[in-house]
Amino acid sequence: MTHALTPSARVSGLFSELYIGLMSGTSLDGVDGVLMRHHAGQWQTLAHAHRPFPAALRQALLDLNTPGNDELHRSALAAQALVAVYAEVVTSVCEQAAVNPADVQAIGAHGQTVRHRPDQGYTLQLNHPALLAELTGIDVVADFRSRDVAAGGQGAPLVPAFHQAIFGRPDATVAVLNIGGMANVSILRPGDTPLGFDTGPGNALLDMWCDVQTGHAFDANGEWGSGGEVREDWLADALAEPFFHQSPPKSTGRDLFNADWLARWLAPHGLTDGPLGDGAQARDVQATLCELTARSAAQALREHAADASDVVVCGGGALNGDLMRRLSEQLPGVRVGRSDIHGLDVMQVEAAAFAWLAWTHLQRTAGNVPAVTGAHGPRVLGALYPAR
Repeated sequence: MTHALTPSARVSGLFSELYIGLMSGTSLDGVDGVLMRHHAGQWQTLAHAHRPFPAALRQALLDLNTPGNDELHRSALAAQALVAVYAEVVTSVCEQAAVNPADVQAIGAHGQTVRHRPDQGYTLQLNHPALLAELTGIDVVADFRSRDVAAGGQGAPLVPAFHQAIFGRPDATVAVLNIGGMANVSILRPGDTPLGFDTGPGNALLDMWCDVQTGHAFDANGEWGSGGEVREDWLADALAEPFFHQSPPKSTGRDLFNADWLARWLAPHGLTDGPLGDGAQARDVQATLCELTARSAAQALREHAADASDVVVCGGGALNGDLMRRLSEQLPGVRVGRSDIHGLDVMQVEAAAFAWLAWTHLQRTAGNVPAVTGAHGPRVLGALYPAR
């Protein structure tokens, strides 16, 4: 699929360039990678690959989201294992498209967020870009978020400018809702600077609860949770979380919405975050958590994008039919649909954004939107690790 970029994002050259974007998000479901061709202001997706995390790596990354012993050593080992998966994905997309890795301009590698504390002046994405450059023979651009944080920003979300390039319309306001482990929204108004912020938990709490109760890493299509009942009193307690009432710019992560948050939320209702003997009650928790994701996102959209005619949903949450149904119910009169119908697969959008961000770095073009992140101004994001 080919997309035109807005004039501000066009490259002046007429030659074709290849970029790879790699994304592993807070959902911890694995790595998505895309190989993209950039030519005369147009972006075309040539190949996509996904690799799930080995169970041991997924657990290691999850454990590193909370304080523990020997974190520096464990982080270094996890970063090396993560980059091994990244390299597999790079090999796969190059083979699919019959592309020589030497012909790829750069890889944009997000890394794996294990701490996000812009209020304390830092954000940390585990990565080993030097090793990735060595394994692939391709220049790597990484560590995108810290430059924005250094400039006083949230370091997130970084994708609204890319969303504007791909999904923006000249005649209507469009909102793009990315539902990964956390959920974030981009608000795209014709002729205006894009806005964006995190709305709250996406799949993280849903997956966590489903795993504990069923042994499955996620609730496929939301079928298990759809059999439960939303408990409005439980939901009201969850929506009392101060994050939901903060004004943008704002961002969040597993630093807040984690197992401890889940336990604190459940305790007043006589529940624990361990396996429940009552299957119906366990499904009620799942249904209520799904409604929390939908209602918090819809609340943010009503407050900040009431003029949006379309909500384009991407990320793993777009594959949850129950969540999509709840979103549609919360947004009557708005077309709620997956990014597929707009030309980009739901699991490719974030990876494609980091291919684009790698391009902005090499062009010495700002990749952040200060109105979104709260940074003091536009900044070139990322650091370059040459392969040679």
